[in-house]
Amino acid sequence: MRIDVVSIFPDMFSAITEFGVTGKAASRGLLQVCLWDPREYAGDKHRTVDDRPYGGGPGMVMLAEPVAQAIQAARREQAEDAKVIYLSC
Repeated sequence: MRIDVVSIFPDMFSAITEFGVTGKAASRGLLQVCLWDPREYAGDKHRTVDDRPYGGGPGMVMLAEPVAQAIQAARREQAEDAKVIYLSC
């Protein structure tokens, strides 16, 4: 099974790929977790991926372009019928 994850914190997924049941599956080749960092697709020298909410106020908003480009890159590596699940809160 292959799972591609787009995250600005790809290092935190080492807990999934190195420990526990999922770590055993990864070491046996049953699970492959591919990590995609949207910062690699940011257009500026600071690799910015966050923006301010429209109208100001507290909170952060992800820039659409780097996230969309990371998803597109992940899809190019996947099969045609791969599913995309976009989680946000």
